[in-house]
Amino acid sequence: MQAVILAAGEGTRLRPLTRSRPKALVPVANTPILKYVIDALLANGIREIIVVVGYRKEHVIRYLTESDLPVRVVVQENQLGTGHALRCAEPYLHDRFLLLAGDNYIDAASIARIKGERNAVLVTDHPNPTNFGVVVARDGLVREIKEKPDTPTGFIVSTGVYALDRSFFRYTVGQEIPDALQAMIRDGGRVVPVQAVDWQDAVNPWDLLEMNTKLLPRIDAKRAGTISRSSKLYGLIRIGKGTEIGPNTYIHGPVVIGEDCKIGPNCVILPNTSIGSRVTIDPLSYVAHSLVMDDVVIGSHSRIIDAVVGEACRLADHTATWTAGAVLEREGRFQKASFGAVLGDRVRSAPFTILKNCIVGNDVTIEAGNTTVTGVIPDDAVVI
Repeated sequence: MQAVILAAGEGTRLRPLTRSRPKALVPVANTPILKYVIDALLANGIREIIVVVGYRKEHVIRYLTESDLPVRVVVQENQLGTGHALRCAEPYLHDRFLLLAGDNYIDAASIARIKGERNAVLVTDHPNPTNFGVVVARDGLVREIKEKPDTPTGFIVSTGVYALDRSFFRYTVGQEIPDALQAMIRDGGRVVPVQAVDWQDAVNPWDLLEMNTKLLPRIDAKRAGTISRSSKLYGLIRIGKGTEIGPNTYIHGPVVIGEDCKIGPNCVILPNTSIGSRVTIDPLSYVAHSLVMDDVVIGSHSRIIDAVVGEACRLADHTATWTAGAVLEREGRFQKASFGAVLGDRVRSAPFTILKNCIVGNDVTIEAGNTTVTGVIPDDAVVI
């Protein structure tokens, strides 16, 4: 059997984290989301995998090449929707195939449930169905898919994983995948819903914290690097080679720490935290329930909780995040969210900065110390 993974979109709702990387390469538990999708297919014996790339395609191609994953890469030169992306892979497809989104987590058990079907959509219950395609099913068949409805008729949503065959292509011209599937249903096509075992999507950047929390318990425990004898480590922990854990540092898993990091001394890292490679956390700092990407520096006496920290951020000493509930305007919609901070890449903060329920864009500099930052700060801004 063959599989097509769509990894060509921009992932605009995950900005600022997707300005410099496609959503499929956002790391969760220190692993790009795309890798989870490929691993789920390989676990089911599916080796003919096509990845359609577009936005920031060079990043995806480089990752797939360096990881030596058994995939064929197809380029969508212009981002003209999911139907067009699938059509880019059409010359390489023989008959039946699976279609998956490269920016959603899916597990191997869910793939096992759907791979034997001819025309099917993998579905799951979701508390916020307006962000997805709501599936209406009767008598064991899909009757309708309502894409992002304002008033949903239920809580069953499409995961974006489909079992299809080449007859589906006649419906994809100028159509998004859900619209094409709806056209096939109207034409008398028989489509069955299949319940997913585990599927996760991060619609907004703060949703990455929940995804990180759910995936961290699946890591393999491995402790490489140099760990001080006076440090205390408990629970499920993975530490990469070249990493140094300083004296009197306390780590309680599930936690993953990448390669060549310097942690401590006298630091505390609590559950549901992932720390990328080449990260420095200076003495007497505290990190919990956070996703920290590569090449970040967190100054001493800092307190980072409920935060997503993009690559190469430099947070000066006594930087703190403050979790609070707020209503944020994003893409013309108001959304209620509670988290500490989402920082894009290369954010720099002055000492004694408080980041309160804020989204800070890429290349932002917070110059003034003793400052509380709230709301949404655009890319390249200077906070004075």
